[in-house]
Amino acid sequence: MSSQTGGKHALRFGQVVIGPPGSGKTTYCQGMQEFLTQLGRTVVVVNMDPANDRLPYPCAVDVSELVTLDDVMDGFKLGPNGGLLYCMEYVEANLDWLEGKLKEHGDCYFLFDCPGQVELYTHQSSVKNIFSHLAKWNFRLTAVHLVDSHYCADPAKFISVLCTSLSAMLHVELPHINILSKMDLIEHYGKLAFNLDFYTEVMDLTYLLDHLAADPFFKKFHQLNEKLSEVIQDYSLVSFVPLNVQDKESMTQVLRAVDKANGYCFGDLEERNLQAMMSAAVGADFQFNSTLGVQERYVETGGKTVVEEMMDL
Repeated sequence: MSSQTGGKHALRFGQVVIGPPGSGKTTYCQGMQEFLTQLGRTVVVVNMDPANDRLPYPCAVDVSELVTLDDVMDGFKLGPNGGLLYCMEYVEANLDWLEGKLKEHGDCYFLFDCPGQVELYTHQSSVKNIFSHLAKWNFRLTAVHLVDSHYCADPAKFISVLCTSLSAMLHVELPHINILSKMDLIEHYGKLAFNLDFYTEVMDLTYLLDHLAADPFFKKFHQLNEKLSEVIQDYSLVSFVPLNVQDKESMTQVLRAVDKANGYCFGDLEERNLQAMMSAAVGADFQFNSTLGVQERYVETGGKTVVEEMMDL
């Protein structure tokens, strides 16, 4: 990463971590900070969530120094959703404060831990404008959008996740990686109807619609779900990278996707550190580069899939 010269901003790389509440954004930032530090990167974590007052990681820049959700709710008698929208609009109106804080950290890699309100990334413009200004300050960022992996077990929720992910990709206007988080809990609320690659690669959704039509409640919404699926497939933008933040191989796959998206180039030292870490963690000859490997690790294989059970019936 280059140094700052001539009063211009230095070229800096990083991630903006977005997604719905409870999807694991803060845990991801903590795990990614520790992982990148072991690789030799100097990492700065920026808390962009004015409602997050319990940070498990060392925070170099904290937006709650500027505005907090509790103060806004008490002062303007707003609910949590309206209060958070106001907070982000206030941050947008005080970008000079954020710029001054970020200037204190030059040759670093940045993780922006963002709020968990979905509409901030689908149709409200404050966060989008903040990201746009970061790009003007010479940040090369990748949007890392986390969603809970267990939504794959519910076809209706998975279609909703696809719509949210597509909307965020189009609205945020950054290089974008969608993450299925908490892979160790993927079948916690039910079995998958198809193999894992069907969900990560977002294959032909007509099969999912047929499975959804088997539910009497959703049968009357078949045409709506069909049109939503057509929109998702017409854009053909959404895919997912599976992640278990406690698995170094899984973190490596995510990091490679992020670095490819924002153009970050490995240094020689970092590449050696990465190879040494992987060799120590799982053995030098262990391969974990496919979705099949993820499925074998986290998806129950002893029984039949839901579709196979229905065919037997």
